[in-house]
Amino acid sequence: MLPIAIVVCLLAFMLGWLTYSGMSARTAPGPIETFVGQTVQRLAIPKSARATQNPMAATPDLLVAGRRHFADHCASCHANDGSGNTEMGQKLYPRAPDMRLPRTQNLSDGELYYIIENGIRFTGMPAWGQGGPNDHETWHLVLFIRHLPHLTQDDLDDMKDHNPRSPADIREEQLEEEFLNGK
Repeated sequence: MLPIAIVVCLLAFMLGWLTYSGMSARTAPGPIETFVGQTVQRLAIPKSARATQNPMAATPDLLVAGRRHFADHCASCHANDGSGNTEMGQKLYPRAPDMRLPRTQNLSDGELYYIIENGIRFTGMPAWGQGGPNDHETWHLVLFIRHLPHLTQDDLDDMKDHNPRSPADIREEQLEEEFLNGK
């Protein structure tokens, strides 16, 4: 009888909290919500995925491939430097993580791969891969994510050239180029 009463009280508290606070993504998750979310995320990754090792070594060529793929596909939310400090990343709920910090860097290669391939429900992280274990581009991204704490200015400059550009950005660059060339 006591466990049922505890569950009923907990559900009543959660309903009251939800009714009071709403479901707005404007406020950052509190420490309890963050802990629960991170714990559920960690438990949702299969043990076999956690134990998977990256079959690729971090060669300069593979880091360049991962860096450029990240700049083109991931940086709009995660920023070129992995900080998550972008308009999109800061408006997600929960916010896009700073991937340079231990919370991401301490994940196994298999966990990073699984998250990229399968996404994370109830966050802004979509599933990008086919879900199989042999997506070479995803393994390149895992190598690059490991490299994020060590980015150089040259790395960041190269990434700017590979960030997606809108038609308005392209037109602005053309107008600027024409102006500088005296047209």
